Amino acid sequence: MRHTPHYLLTDPREVKRLIRENPWTSYVSHTANGLVASHYATLLEETDDDSISIVSHFGRPDEVAHELGQHEMLVIVQGPHGYISPGWYAEGDFIPTWNHVTAHLYGVPEILSAEENFRILHRLVDHFEERMPHPRSLHIDEPYAERVAKGTVGLRIRVTRFDARAKLSQNKADEVRATIVRELDGDGPYADPALAREMRRAEERRG
Repeated sequence: MRHTPHYLLTDPREVKRLIRENPWTSYVSHTANGLVASHYATLLEETDDDSISIVSHFGRPDEVAHELGQHEMLVIVQGPHGYISPGWYAEGDFIPTWNHVTAHLYGVPEILSAEENFRILHRLVDHFEERMPHPRSLHIDEPYAERVAKGTVGLRIRVTRFDARAKLSQNKADEVRATIVRELDGDGPYADPALAREMRRAEERRG
């Protein structure tokens, strides 16, 4: 990611929140055959300390393409992002930008046993189904679910380092940032309430 120290996001708690709220992630490997990228749902493993651990599953044969477990992997977590029009700036300012909250996570994947992979698949389904009025579960037909699970490979990545950015118009004056938040919360062509919430969080962190 571009080196922008004034947008650095260094708090592991904020990175954990980003993972929780944005579970569709990109997995990138530098293999003997070149770069390989895949996209899968990811769960944060909750811990009481600042360590970050994530679990997911790959559909076969992606684990072969990625040479899973043989080298460090990059996981990209993309939070809210959107176009910021210079029409929201002061008169005469005409250069637009793109605000975003993004984290790059690094670590060597650990391949899970078939039993633990199935437990993680249970967790994934239960996690996303809990919002539904009548949640479905793998418990409905576990023998069938286990057969389907054989087509997947579970993995855990204990994150050894991360590089995160919260680029949220921190370089603009207070009144301009307030205008941007108001526009993002509105009903215009670039309205984005999630990005507005991130900007308000950034203001709270600024104190």
